[in-house]
Amino acid sequence: MAKLNFGGTEENVVTREEFPLSKAQEVLKDEVVAVIGYGVQGPGQALNQKDNGINVIVGQRKGTKTWDKAISDGFVPGETLFEIEEALEKGTVICYLLSDAAQIALWPTVKKHLTPGKALYFSHGFGITFNEQTGIVPPADVDVFLVAPKGSGTSLRRMFLQGRGLNSSYAIFQDATGKAFDRVIALGIAVGSGYLFETNFKKEVYSDLTGERGTLMGCVQGIFAAQYDVLRSHGHSPSEAFNETVEELTQSLMPLVAENGMDWMYANCSTTAQRGALDWWKKFRDATKPVFEELYESVATGKESQRSIDSNSQPDYREKLDAELKELRESELWQAGKTVRSLRPENQVVEA
Repeated sequence: MAKLNFGGTEENVVTREEFPLSKAQEVLKDEVVAVIGYGVQGPGQALNQKDNGINVIVGQRKGTKTWDKAISDGFVPGETLFEIEEALEKGTVICYLLSDAAQIALWPTVKKHLTPGKALYFSHGFGITFNEQTGIVPPADVDVFLVAPKGSGTSLRRMFLQGRGLNSSYAIFQDATGKAFDRVIALGIAVGSGYLFETNFKKEVYSDLTGERGTLMGCVQGIFAAQYDVLRSHGHSPSEAFNETVEELTQSLMPLVAENGMDWMYANCSTTAQRGALDWWKKFRDATKPVFEELYESVATGKESQRSIDSNSQPDYREKLDAELKELRESELWQAGKTVRSLRPENQVVEA
């Protein structure tokens, strides 16, 4: 483990230099990693482990679209793809990657297969942190830990195939075997993490729920919609409003931030843009900080987790979700975006 300075604060991190893939393979050589759930995180984590030489199997319900997807991804029924209970029985490490609501529903089945010495692996601190709401309380004789990639399973897989890595947090909730640290770090490397930083289950879920509702998804959509609406109300065309609100940010400026940081992006923009950004960023910070404080309080008090459980457990959840996504998809903002994306040079069909 290395200690690195992050803006003046030292943190414990694990990199692939000090914990190479060969070490991860050695730690996991006698393990059977059972990935339960093949939806959002499951495919990326399972495929990356498989490509990294880990003995990984998938547990999924037969006859579902995700069962068929696992087959198309190369998992073989009866060899590396099993019904959930059979995978739970075979696995020595249970990667519990179902949705939070599905984890609650399946927990009684999972718990009975958590025999002494096994490991229960999460990629989210939700089930354990809010156990009064979820009922997820693991037995004392199994390791419990998490690796939480800081991005979607799709991004995890894409970056792995590009020879890159997605940063992940790790946490140990329960070390029953004395080997939890080596197991969790080995799995973090095996799923394709760039580096691993230390946290705990509560901090992971608090930061994750805040981020999803904030700058990663909820806040950014709200800001996009607000600026787009202002530009449209003042007579700007959909094309101009979308390009100035979304396209320039995602295609030009954010890659510069990713390369070297916000100050470097500012330095590589016009002096007029620099002046305006420096004058206005604190106003946006001060305007939105109370909303973020309210959001964090809602997460920490369990309001957000309870709303998520209540909503996502409803039998018509999927239909309601589809309706909300349809509203978003069919808004002028994102219909304009669809046309703009189709006009990118890489999406154009050029005849010879």
